[in-house]
Amino acid sequence: MTVFGVTALAVLLLDQLSKYWIRTTPELHDYTLIEGWLAFNFTKNPGMALGIHWADTWVISLVAIAATVIILIYVWKTMKPANLGYMACMGLIVGGALGNITDRIFMARVGGYGGVLDGHVVDFIHFKLRIGDFDVFPYIFNVADMAISVSIITLIIFYRKLMPEYSGDRVDAEDAPANGTDSSTEPENTSARDSDTEPVSDPDKLRNSKD
Repeated sequence: MTVFGVTALAVLLLDQLSKYWIRTTPELHDYTLIEGWLAFNFTKNPGMALGIHWADTWVISLVAIAATVIILIYVWKTMKPANLGYMACMGLIVGGALGNITDRIFMARVGGYGGVLDGHVVDFIHFKLRIGDFDVFPYIFNVADMAISVSIITLIIFYRKLMPEYSGDRVDAEDAPANGTDSSTEPENTSARDSDTEPVSDPDKLRNSKD
């Protein structure tokens, strides 16, 4: 749980600090870092990731909060058999989700354009690489989006190593005895004989028994 909490908190703080830095530094609102590759472009996104805007902002905010609560419940239920890699990935996801939810709850108040849940998510990182007339990745994103994306990609690539249903089975298999039996059980000694049933082999004893 410590890995999960520390990772989530680190992502949340880094996301909010970077957004505050961009918002309060006008010269960074349109700033080229690497010509033709990377730039800062300050924008406010009222919708979801990739600019998807299918409902009012407050509805999208409620959906985002509900999804985060579901993820937290899932993490709580899978925490016991989970490994550190899985907990770190889930911390990235939850920290990123909380970073964007913080914008949705407070940014409208800060910016003076709405109430709680009306806030727009601050985006500013822009890959400007183009191949001909084609934008390789035209979307503008933030630190929270990066954390979520890295976590999802990692979980997909290392699914069988990180997911609890697989890592837990592997631990159980390693703990089980190699031959499938209890090592404390000793096989029964079938070679023991009752001393009272020993055969008589002495000839004198045989004659006496006949007499």
